[in-house]
Amino acid sequence: MNINIEKLILEGMPISPSQARLLQAKVESELAKLLANKGLPDNLLSGGVVPGGAIQLKPGTNPAQMGQQIAQEIVIKMLGEKS
Repeated sequence: MNINIEKLILEGMPISPSQARLLQAKVESELAKLLANKGLPDNLLSGGVVPGGAIQLKPGTNPAQMGQQIAQEIVIKMLGEKS
């Protein structure tokens, strides 16, 4: 499975470039893991866009934990589940 995150906007999150790379890597790896377990929805099998939205991150969360939480919320949106 190839996952490409075109844009991830983090408003109000002061993170360094190295933390941003860690965050991106964690989002991509967590997405791959979750989608391998749950499967990709039929409407995204040939590609597509997942709608964005606001995610409330817990205070004091490190970049790896943020990436995991963001990936979980993306999968919820992809599968049409409620968070």
